[in-house]
Amino acid sequence: MTDADVVVVGARCAGSAAATALARAGRRVIAVDSARFPSPTISTHLMWPGGLAELARLGALDRVEALGAPRLPTASVEIPGVRAAGGYSPVDGIDYAMCVRRTGLDLALVETARAAGAEVREGARVTGLIWSDGRVAGVEVSERGGRAYALRAPFVIGADGRRSTVARLVGAARPYLSRRDGRACYYAYFDDPREDLRPVAAQWRQGAELGTAFPCDDGLTLVLLMPPDARSADFRQDPEKEYDRTIDELLPGLRERLRGCVRRSKVFGAHALESYFRASNGPGWALAGDAGHFKDPVTAQGIRDALRFGRLLGETLAGQTRPATAEEALQEAPGTPDGVDAAVAAWERRRDHECLETFYWTERTGRAEPVGPLDVEMHRALRADPALMRRFLDVYSRIVRPGAALTTPRLAGWTLRALLRPGTDRTGLLAYVARTARELRLERATLRSPPGTSDASSRASPVS
Repeated sequence: MTDADVVVVGARCAGSAAATALARAGRRVIAVDSARFPSPTISTHLMWPGGLAELARLGALDRVEALGAPRLPTASVEIPGVRAAGGYSPVDGIDYAMCVRRTGLDLALVETARAAGAEVREGARVTGLIWSDGRVAGVEVSERGGRAYALRAPFVIGADGRRSTVARLVGAARPYLSRRDGRACYYAYFDDPREDLRPVAAQWRQGAELGTAFPCDDGLTLVLLMPPDARSADFRQDPEKEYDRTIDELLPGLRERLRGCVRRSKVFGAHALESYFRASNGPGWALAGDAGHFKDPVTAQGIRDALRFGRLLGETLAGQTRPATAEEALQEAPGTPDGVDAAVAAWERRRDHECLETFYWTERTGRAEPVGPLDVEMHRALRADPALMRRFLDVYSRIVRPGAALTTPRLAGWTLRALLRPGTDRTGLLAYVARTARELRLERATLRSPPGTSDASSRASPVS
């Protein structure tokens, strides 16, 4: 006896996306989440056009836009003395970004899943897994108020975040590829009367500091600081004082942007983050969203990837969790354990193939290194060439590969201009370029033979 075709643990971005896809295909799906929605979570929640296109594919974009966040058709990046701004190429007709607070965004996704026919149980925490013949066969649930029960299903999706209970219980919590993030995150919300600037998602870098202003719903603007992670000690004792000081003393461009704005929230923060890939499939289970793969927030890719690969996992399982015909039930075909596991392993390989280059690019982007001469030349080139600026922004929307924008000829040209500019530390620049070239060669070799993708399920050690 089973309670569902699939149980989804976690009902935020990845979990709701998977549940929606499964329910739309007529599958019985139950999603459980320890939160009660609307519910906040630590997140910087900017979505580029590619992320909004994923919302549209789920059928959730209208609900999200009704929350009132402004469209952001312009992006601006600024370093001392150079500001570049531009727009995006459309993705499925969407040529703007949006920044939507997670309380509203996650509720809209839960409502979308329910409208598709999924059952979403709130205030329900998964405490264990049920195993049968070496396969995950359900979950043990504890509800607020003390009621405990089991949910049985032939497949379980762990979409329960970086500290995933499902990942821990199947033995996949340790990543097979990881990088320590170079920056911490501290953010707050400001009342923002600057109507002329509310269509712009803006970033400033000064020295090793990085700050952003992303207008969002309810007339607010999300102001995110990403100092070097080593500076998290400065924030620990009095985060609000250090947050305000960083804006006032270290990021003059952001300080000017916030003229007339008033901070209306406490400072939220996270530090010592790690980007990673975990083994994300095994007998009867898979990990979606941050449970299986996480990137430094500096490039704002997490929500897009959670939506995309949650939906694709749901669509994969929807074609596998029941045999289409009586004849298929007698074969190793959709509906059999071997058929399900092979399909989900292919889903993980697709995720890794699409995300690995972005993972490396994000890791380099997130290093807490001071603005250097190569940054200056790049920003000058972006300012002078709107088509190039658009191409770089399209990397964030995932319609241009990082390597197709940061080409060897471009890097060489910027390096030459920097070397010819008076005052450049040529020794330091050449050392930086040599290191970057070496890293790019290693990354490209890895992209040809990704780590661990030949047998994903063997990288985890399920505990039954």
